[in-house]
Amino acid sequence: MKRNPRTTCGALLGLTLFTTLFFAYCTKKQATASADTTITKTADQPTVKADAVPFVHPGILNTKQTLDYVAQQANSNDADRLAAYQYVLNYCNNHSPSNAYKASVQVAGGVTTPDEIAFKGDALLSYALALRWAKTGTASYATTVMQILDGWASHFQNFTVTGSQPNQASLEASWAAPTFCAAAEIIKYYVPVGGSAAGWTSAENTQFANFLNNMKDNYINNVPAFNNNWNVSAGYAKMAIGIFEDSQTVYQNGVTMVTNVLPLVIASDGSMNGEICGSHNDYVHYQYSLTGLSYAANIAGIQGDLSIYSASGSRLLTGFNYQYKLMHGTVTPPCSPSGNVNNPIWPGILVANRHYGTTETNYIASHYVCDTNGLPNGDVGFLCWTNYTHNNVPTTF
Repeated sequence: MKRNPRTTCGALLGLTLFTTLFFAYCTKKQATASADTTITKTADQPTVKADAVPFVHPGILNTKQTLDYVAQQANSNDADRLAAYQYVLNYCNNHSPSNAYKASVQVAGGVTTPDEIAFKGDALLSYALALRWAKTGTASYATTVMQILDGWASHFQNFTVTGSQPNQASLEASWAAPTFCAAAEIIKYYVPVGGSAAGWTSAENTQFANFLNNMKDNYINNVPAFNNNWNVSAGYAKMAIGIFEDSQTVYQNGVTMVTNVLPLVIASDGSMNGEICGSHNDYVHYQYSLTGLSYAANIAGIQGDLSIYSASGSRLLTGFNYQYKLMHGTVTPPCSPSGNVNNPIWPGILVANRHYGTTETNYIASHYVCDTNGLPNGDVGFLCWTNYTHNNVPTTF
């Protein structure tokens, strides 16, 4: 029997959930390429302004209908939705635009640099503020989002890499690009109920598309065939960029990357030992893959294609079933992972559970706990707040 977990990430508005357990782990350890399997990398054709088949907009994780739905619930004082929205507010109130818009962003493997915090933190802030604007209609929030997007789009030129992983920039671009895209999609296309459009201009759009194409052409397209969360993130990023740019070519290349890597990351029995063990040995990296795959499946679903959810024999669901078994101790990975298998849980589960709604995905979702800013232990890799935007939101839209 299905049950609907309350995943509001903390004790808010009288809702008592779970005690946050802290543990140390490395969120960006060097990946190791597989010796016997590879995925096919797809290079984009010369950029075209738009392809013939139209996309649903906004169409990156959120739609007009879902944004309307959660805003209406929160504005009507629905306790659960307001409690989830509080984490959007917390991030907005605890962070300001970095104003550190730089031509060259320094990144490194194994550590998070100040430039990464500014770059990906601003991507998250732009998305959180876009959600805040969608709920309230307050124009100043949209203005700040556009200032952030304009700031990075007008300054960024390249990544520089330090440390032992020379390909780190490909991963950083794959993480940041879809979050920037999700914010821009809301600002460009959404109009709050009873409010006004944000006023995204043609010049801003062109500048932002050039920013995305720089990351795509020079970094995301060059991600090595590690057959792990790197390639998942790159495929998800290209899908998001394709939607924003109305390019079926870029979008379909992203879908191809995701569907190719899916059965390489998740084995037929659901195990993800290449992500849990090897160079990682933690309970974090396999959740990167599950989250990236869930986000990719969701945005494809918005565009009318549910095939990623069922691809390779519903391999994504099989992966979450493996996580469920890990949490119950009924399977044991061939290493001794660091951290706690039950905490933190990455936000992709709330997206996947919205579609699958099984006993296993409900159980994992019920253990979703985040920090006060709505992030899994402060990790800035993937956009968050899916407890606000996806949990208990009807799948009919």
